[in-house]
Amino acid sequence: MSESGKSKGWLVISFGILVLTIVYVVFQPPQNTEVLPRKIDPEVMGALEQSTATETTAGPGRYIDNPDAIAAGKAEYETHCAACHLSDARGAIGPNLRKRLKFGSTPEKIYKSIEKGRPAGMPAFGKQLSNDKISKIIAYIESLR
Repeated sequence: MSESGKSKGWLVISFGILVLTIVYVVFQPPQNTEVLPRKIDPEVMGALEQSTATETTAGPGRYIDNPDAIAAGKAEYETHCAACHLSDARGAIGPNLRKRLKFGSTPEKIYKSIEKGRPAGMPAFGKQLSNDKISKIIAYIESLR
C-alpha cells in the first residue's frame, strides 16, 4: 500500500471517530434533568443557621481567655510541642511562637499548622490530637503573647 493510501485510511478513521463523538454528544440524554433547586424547608434552614452559629463560637479560638483550657493546653503543649518550640515557646528547631508566625498568627491559621503540618519540618498532628486538644494548645500559645 502506498503512503497516500495509509494517510487516507487514517483520515477516514479520524473522521469516523469525530462523527461518532458528535452523534454521542447530541443524542446522549442529560444526566441531571433537575436544574432548579427545590424549595428549602424552613425547619432545615433554621437548623443550618443554628449549626453555622455554633461552628463560629466553637472555632479554634474558643478557649482563649479560659484558664482551665489554657492549663490543659499547656500540658498538651509540653507533651507535643516543647521539643521543637521549647517550654517557653521561644523557639529552637521550630519558630518562636510568641511572635508573628510565617503561616499566620490567627487561631484558624495556627490550627491549620498544627493539624496539617508545614513544609520544612512541622509535622502534622491532626491524627494524634483531637480538635479540642488543638484548640486548647492554641489558647495556651495565645496566653503567652
